[in-house]
Amino acid sequence: MCATCGCETDMHDHDHDDHDHGHDHGHAHTHAPSGNIIKLEQQLLAKNGLLAERNRGWLAGRGAIAFNLVSSPGAGKTTLLERTIAELGRPIHVIEGDQATSRDADRIRAAGATAVQVNTGTGCHLDAHMVAHALEELDPPRGGIVMIENVGNLVCPALFDLGERAKVLVASVTEGDDKPLKYPHMFRAASLVLLSKLDLLPYVPFDRARFVAHVAEVNPRARVLGLSATSGEGLGAWYGWLVDQGVA
Repeated sequence: MCATCGCETDMHDHDHDDHDHGHDHGHAHTHAPSGNIIKLEQQLLAKNGLLAERNRGWLAGRGAIAFNLVSSPGAGKTTLLERTIAELGRPIHVIEGDQATSRDADRIRAAGATAVQVNTGTGCHLDAHMVAHALEELDPPRGGIVMIENVGNLVCPALFDLGERAKVLVASVTEGDDKPLKYPHMFRAASLVLLSKLDLLPYVPFDRARFVAHVAEVNPRARVLGLSATSGEGLGAWYGWLVDQGVA
């Protein structure tokens, strides 16, 4: 069991283009007292941090940029990626994180991007070791854009640096305007919050101003952009933010 998040495995199976690979990510089984569990958690996160810096250096050596897309399940990450792939005007390379299936990677490939699927089994997040293997297989070109679509989860991905330029949190209006207060660590970890599915605002009880205020309360540095990948509203601001991050 992972001492940090309680994942019920110490081995995550990677499905890279339909080939299964098992990799040991340092997740150890433990029945030690709580003090030792805390120490193990610190060691695990420290090891992940070192690997993340290695990923960051690997990307920098190619002049490539990676973004870590996080959200709860069903917030609209994959739909947003499909539209971004079609409209950004730059090739995008995607690492797809899911517990099972290659459904999202299949959608991304159909949209015209290269994709590597990483299946985590019972694991609830990607870590830097998984991403390192996926980057080697993805092999983005010099100056490439890598989008990492993390496992749908608003808890554990906040703790794990993957070597990305920034974490982008996608939160939909269907989830309620209190999410920043209920999951503050994830919102604090994000550089950008994308409020998705604006086309559904007339049909759900969601206070946009209250949501923005809650984001500012837990993370004053985060920028909030509203958009709809269905109607296209707000996508220009999202693409502009990517350009500001160095996506030329």
